[in-house]
Amino acid sequence: IPQGSKLEVPLWLAKGLRDSKRRIISVELPKIYKEAWRTVFSADANVVDLHKMGPYYYGFGSQLLNFDNPENPEIAQTILQATPVLPVSNSACLLQTFISRFRRIMDSSQNAYNEDTSALVARLDELERALFRAGQKGLNDFQCWEKGQASQITASSLVQNYGKRKFTDMDG
Repeated sequence: IPQGSKLEVPLWLAKGLRDSKRRIISVELPKIYKEAWRTVFSADANVVDLHKMGPYYYGFGSQLLNFDNPENPEIAQTILQATPVLPVSNSACLLQTFISRFRRIMDSSQNAYNEDTSALVARLDELERALFRAGQKGLNDFQCWEKGQASQITASSLVQNYGKRKFTDMDG
């Protein structure tokens, strides 16, 4: 492959070719992570159809931060924007986008009992879809509990495993 060639390669291959000592490859950001889209996200992240733009927006974006890219600070601005003490820039980023969309996703999952939510869910990233499903499951479980249809309350597997581990530590 001649030097300076542009190729589309899968993320796993780009990660394999990445070498911090020798610049074998450079990564060009997909359009959804560039400045124009960050401006859209900072204006109103809820209007963007993330699933259409890339069903794994958050996961893929966080993987892009592993590559040397001059726009990484703007994409990774997440911690600064989530911390009110630090100065906030005008650029939107992964976490800020997630935060601005999270409330709407959870509100919709909790207030859409027996309603068609397919239009909303179709616009969500896979992580957001999982959160929406978790919110709906929680609502359904609560509705069953309220109606007296819930099964007997049991300890979570996390608590059960903690007890087992504690007993094993005492044996040694």
